[in-house]
Amino acid sequence: MRQLLRTPAGLAGTILVALMVILAIAGPPIWGAGAERIDSSAILQGASAAHPLGTDNLGRDILSRVLVAGRLSLTLALLATIIGAAAGTVLGALPSVLPRAAARLLTGAVNALVAFPGLLLAMFTAVIAGLGARGAVLGIGAAVVPGFARLTQTLAASVTRADYVSAARMLGVSRWRVMTRHIIPNIAEPLILNVTQALGAALLGLAGMSFLGLGVQPPSFDWGRLLFDGFSRIYTTPAVALGPAVAVALAGIGFNLLGDTLANAASRRSAPGGKAVRPPVPDAGGLGEPDPDAALEVRDLTVSFPGGVTPVRGLSLTIAPGEIVGLVGESGSGKSLTASAIGGLVPYPGEVSVGRLRLCGADLGELSAPERRKLLGTSLAMVFQDPMASLNPALRVGGQLAEVATVHQGASRAEAWTRALDRLGHVRIPEPGKRARQHPHELSGGMRQRVVIAMGLMGAPRLIIADEPTTALDVTVQRQILRLLREVTDETGAATLFISHDIAVVGELCHRVVVMYAGRVVEELPVEELATGAAHPYTRALVASLPDMETDRSLPLASIPGRQPSPADVTEGCAFAARCALATARCAERPPLAEYGKAHRVACWEA
Repeated sequence: MRQLLRTPAGLAGTILVALMVILAIAGPPIWGAGAERIDSSAILQGASAAHPLGTDNLGRDILSRVLVAGRLSLTLALLATIIGAAAGTVLGALPSVLPRAAARLLTGAVNALVAFPGLLLAMFTAVIAGLGARGAVLGIGAAVVPGFARLTQTLAASVTRADYVSAARMLGVSRWRVMTRHIIPNIAEPLILNVTQALGAALLGLAGMSFLGLGVQPPSFDWGRLLFDGFSRIYTTPAVALGPAVAVALAGIGFNLLGDTLANAASRRSAPGGKAVRPPVPDAGGLGEPDPDAALEVRDLTVSFPGGVTPVRGLSLTIAPGEIVGLVGESGSGKSLTASAIGGLVPYPGEVSVGRLRLCGADLGELSAPERRKLLGTSLAMVFQDPMASLNPALRVGGQLAEVATVHQGASRAEAWTRALDRLGHVRIPEPGKRARQHPHELSGGMRQRVVIAMGLMGAPRLIIADEPTTALDVTVQRQILRLLREVTDETGAATLFISHDIAVVGELCHRVVVMYAGRVVEELPVEELATGAAHPYTRALVASLPDMETDRSLPLASIPGRQPSPADVTEGCAFAARCALATARCAERPPLAEYGKAHRVACWEA
């Protein structure tokens, strides 16, 4: 309200809209009798003291009729806007949840409607629906639909890529529920703001329809109908047309000014938010026998994008129950895409191919889509770097946790809520009942990260993937989250893949370390050997770049010269050769990941 009253435009819009609302409420009771009173002695009079805007062909006072017509004019405009906004929102949001072919068809239909003149669309609909107020409302509502649909499509396109939407799809949530619960609520604010502006446009459109004789019919009357009745006298007694014209103009200006001011205020407040991934296809040739004891077994995982971009190349990884494996490397090495591929979350147009992908003893490539969703939804917990991207900002925390139990475990709402409170308490969130009723933005960063971990524990996870979960947290909270991950792993016996670029954190938390560079694993070793027993030059460079208490602060910090090649520029040889002091001519050939010692493998010719 302060923002509305702070600017001249906002103040003017607020006053005009308030006056119109008051007029719609008070007009008929106060001036209704005068508007219907027929006076044969005062037919077709011009402006006078008794009739400031003159009279019509039955001697009725035009000023009274203008004041009374405000209710019907605003009511019809509101109905038309609601119809257009509701239909347009659904039409615009559907492509974000439909299959690609259907989404493309619907998007094309919306584009065609946007290109069609709104007034012609309104007139065409009104003629089909029948003359009168109903036809005019449906016509203007139809004209409002394309604009809302286009706006919704644009807004929904950004929300559909959020992690919480991807997680809902992986959980098997229905398309309708994804749209109504996860997409539309998070784009509601700009849509609601657009309603105010659309209301002004609908008011003008309905007045135009009535003026053309396609809208309100006698004996009913709105501002457009009064303008139609007085237009034939505009050259002799212009005051009869002036009243309804001014009313329409003021109402339209008021709603547009109010909408613009609200939109500007919202933009300042919020400034600094496909194709299905191909399921893994098993290919057991040359991969050896599956490990029956592994919680996660990945063999020959590759993630590629059009244009020859391959961020992950032939990765193999095994994690035992209760084991924490650290996946480290510079930004762009393929760590997060590896996690996304395991969870089935690689975005379109990325494609995943894998020789073997087994979770909890089940080969995901041999499962049907519903079976794969159920297994991933109950046995896999993913903790992302930014919890606000994983939590739906429009929903309360407790409801988001409870959804996991209701969708995958068939729990009742009461049972799911009880388990959600138990899980929040389990990750040491104080007052879980109070926190469960709050929205994510009401919690601190560390508490939001705990909520995400609690969400993963709603089922019985056998694998936890933590993708840089402490990067955005301060050191104190970071240590608390690391301790919590360790406790959860020890208690549940789940395998944990901990992804980080901070090799010090990995050394503190993990049992084993896998080092990636340019999409490939270059070394795998026990964490005890990380500081002194690393064999690959890249791993040793990472360890050397980590300052400690004995680092000479008078010297520049150690760093790795050069830069990591982009996924499109990786050659068949050793990708680290250009930055390696030990590189030889043999490095033009890619070294295999070979045994180097007990539980230690390295891909380097010089190791």
